[in-house]
Amino acid sequence: MTLAAFYDRLRLDEGLVREAEFNPYYRHLQSWLGDPVRIDGRDFLNLAANDYLGLACDPRVGQAITAGVSRYGASLCGTPIATGCVDLLRALEERLAAFVGLEDGVVLPSCYQANNGLFTAVAGRDDVILIDHFAHSSLIEGARAVGCKIRPFRHNDPGHLESLLGKVRGHRQAFVVTESVFSTEGSIAPLGAIVELCDRFGAVPVVDDSHGIGVLGANGRGVLEHFGQTGFPGIYTASLGKALANAGGLIAGRRALIDHLRYYCPHLVYSTALPPGVAAGVGAVLDIIGTEFPARRRRLWEHRDTLRQGLAAVGFTVLSGEAPINSILAGTPVQTIRLAREFYAAGLLTTPFVHPSVPLNEGRVRLIAGAGLPPARLKAAVEALPTIAKAWQAGSLVGGPG
Repeated sequence: MTLAAFYDRLRLDEGLVREAEFNPYYRHLQSWLGDPVRIDGRDFLNLAANDYLGLACDPRVGQAITAGVSRYGASLCGTPIATGCVDLLRALEERLAAFVGLEDGVVLPSCYQANNGLFTAVAGRDDVILIDHFAHSSLIEGARAVGCKIRPFRHNDPGHLESLLGKVRGHRQAFVVTESVFSTEGSIAPLGAIVELCDRFGAVPVVDDSHGIGVLGANGRGVLEHFGQTGFPGIYTASLGKALANAGGLIAGRRALIDHLRYYCPHLVYSTALPPGVAAGVGAVLDIIGTEFPARRRRLWEHRDTLRQGLAAVGFTVLSGEAPINSILAGTPVQTIRLAREFYAAGLLTTPFVHPSVPLNEGRVRLIAGAGLPPARLKAAVEALPTIAKAWQAGSLVGGPG
């Protein structure tokens, strides 16, 4: 192969963008996440960000980040195992583990790294991983990296999982992997049933709570609190970059697991430690959740319901997820991108998902109305929905059947 052929092989297929006459990805954000956000020189209502509690621009979080940088500098310039495990980071790991009700935890630069590196450290070729069919790419790629048997189970289907567990033979260990909240549709995994099955069959449950921590549970402590899971026997991961409004990834569980990961998880051992300012910012968010979560949770669900009712009223098919996510079933990739285009034209920033993120021709456009959005702005967005729906439906008829 020549160098020219190599680069030609990497050339993007822009057919979808040309047909939809819009590229919704990598738009240029020119402001913070406070309302309105500035995108490509225009003001938008942000219904795309995962800032569930509206804390990404909270001045108390910014002040904590500034204080962390003032004390520790911009970066620790080393891996936690070598030079970066400062008291601030260690205290955050212990606090996060206690927050979700587990013995100990470790923080990585991102949850993608946490999910991607976890299986390499705890599983091998003699094991089997059973994973929800809709699980996040980071979990799927992490499982594949091990080289062991992988068995997908039907989405949120404990009956199918039970059937597969009953057929597992000759493996050292079985792992059952799911998310808490599936972010493309807002459904919540039946974690109680999954844990019960794991206990019966001797499997290790693994749950990614990225869209649940800071959202689910009476006190915002995530999926384990939501389902009343005490003494969770498995492995827990979560993003610190969604409701917790910062960056980083958590792996938590029993102390023996965490001690092992500190020395054998390559994505931790060989990655520069989380910046100290970010660690301080997460701590500030946990402080705020401790005192303000009930009010912020109430606004979050009120906003979800207001938006959901408006979407349904103009004829959109909204998936009936229980989480504070509204996801419109949009159809083909072209129809999905065109719907995102109509929202964009109306000054509403959304998130479109097309294959392979979702099944082929089951594209979704996701809208998250965080607790920090001004009610008047959300009301104006709902008032714009009839025009958006009409324009999209007309375009779908021109482009092909819906």
